[in-house]
Amino acid sequence: MRQFPLWKTIVSCVIVLIAVIYSLPTLMGGVPSWWPGWLPSKIVYRGLDLQGGLYLLLHVETDKAVEQAAENLVDEIRLAMRKGKLRYQSIKRFGRDGVEIKLPADAVKADLIKLLKDEFKNGVVEEIAEGVRLRLDPKEIAELKKFAVDQSIQTIRSRIDQFGVAEPSLQKQGEERILLQLPGLNDPARAKTLIGRTARLEFKLVDEKGDLAAALAGNIPPDDQLLYEERGGKKGQPVTRQPLLLKKRTNLTGDLLTDARVNFDQFGEPLVSITFNHQGARKFAQLTGEHVGERMAIVLDDKVHSAPVLREKIEGGRAQITGNFSMEEAHDLAIVLRAGALPAPVTIMEERTVGPTLGSDSIHQGVISSLVGGGLVILFMGIYYKGFGWLANVAVVFNVCIVLAVLAALQAALTLPGIAGVVLLIGIAVDANVLIIERIREELRLGKSPYAAIDQGYDKAFLTILDSHVTTLATALILFQFGTGPVRGFAVTLIIGIVSSLFTSITLTRMMLHFILRNRRIQKLSL
Repeated sequence: MRQFPLWKTIVSCVIVLIAVIYSLPTLMGGVPSWWPGWLPSKIVYRGLDLQGGLYLLLHVETDKAVEQAAENLVDEIRLAMRKGKLRYQSIKRFGRDGVEIKLPADAVKADLIKLLKDEFKNGVVEEIAEGVRLRLDPKEIAELKKFAVDQSIQTIRSRIDQFGVAEPSLQKQGEERILLQLPGLNDPARAKTLIGRTARLEFKLVDEKGDLAAALAGNIPPDDQLLYEERGGKKGQPVTRQPLLLKKRTNLTGDLLTDARVNFDQFGEPLVSITFNHQGARKFAQLTGEHVGERMAIVLDDKVHSAPVLREKIEGGRAQITGNFSMEEAHDLAIVLRAGALPAPVTIMEERTVGPTLGSDSIHQGVISSLVGGGLVILFMGIYYKGFGWLANVAVVFNVCIVLAVLAALQAALTLPGIAGVVLLIGIAVDANVLIIERIREELRLGKSPYAAIDQGYDKAFLTILDSHVTTLATALILFQFGTGPVRGFAVTLIIGIVSSLFTSITLTRMMLHFILRNRRIQKLSL
């Protein structure tokens, strides 16, 4: 029997030791009080199907992102025409993805067309009887929609991370859908509100000269909008809605925020303090300085939270949002402002809530199936293959420990399909050992000595084991790449287990054999 290299022995022992240390907290159901603080204390998180939680299928209204891009074009075109000293009658959004510019009768369309083509190269210019239309390019529309979904995923992930849910699952589904799973969630209603909130923060001037009564009657000026501010609602007071006529143009948005935190006013009521970045602070100071004596409304998702009179220029880039907040509402508002606004509204298409009782039943059944399946396999190996069978059983146990250790280290979630993957891995690991043992038997039947039979058995079985593991690994990688939710949970467990199975069946069992048989003269092997 060939000498087993010292470096392989050291590496194998280190891997096994680390795997046992990392897997123990999970196997013991948590970190015990006597566990030293310097040792790893991470455990494997349970997925949605094991501990209950919230399942949401979200739809991103990407058309709204396109409409917002067209609205932004209105201000950009107005500014460009003023710089170019071109006159216009009106500039407004046309349809979902275009802007219509109406010109005076004596205006030269060619000048405007040249300006639009020079300034807005990604737009499609159309000449009409009363003026010119600029439409977004189809490629840019597709890019806007893709960005809206990708940005929504990042924003929602940031909100959920601050909300405190362990191991959320957030995946893109198709072109406009997002799959979200929140295991262990205790307050689904609050989470849904937090996730679906657009959180578009805007600072707009109040149109004090506008006719509020006419606006309430339906005659709203084209450059204004009618919004409401809720007042009261504290200490049993009735809630009243105060109408306000605001300038439609947004002077400043929440995109320039760097921080949002909960504070308290002089009466102990919660409010949200916001801080702008350098660019936002400069714009905020300029805005407040130019409109001293006027009212400026703080608008969040088309709801006015406050509309104070600007007494002086506000420098330093700090402001406060007040309202009828509870502590929880103020905290959630600070979260969504820090995470940023969603680029497009998000609606819930499908919702499922998994109760913790169902999760406990799933764990119980999964553990029982794993123990029964693994126990039967171990019993068969020990009876049929004798000593070598029990050696293979030890390798299988270490294989499971390695899987749990890697899942704990990566803070991955173990799902019910993941438990099924563990059961499958027991079979895969045992199969590799069976190939080795049968090869050793063949070599013994050919008349080779026990030591030579072991060496030849491992050498000849290696390529077969490698081939079967690589093909299974390729399948698992495809499942992980294109699968969703439970399928990916199964794939993750399978990928980790296949790699560890190669180590335990080829290297670990051979190392154990080396230490068992060294310096011994044997005539017969127990298999």
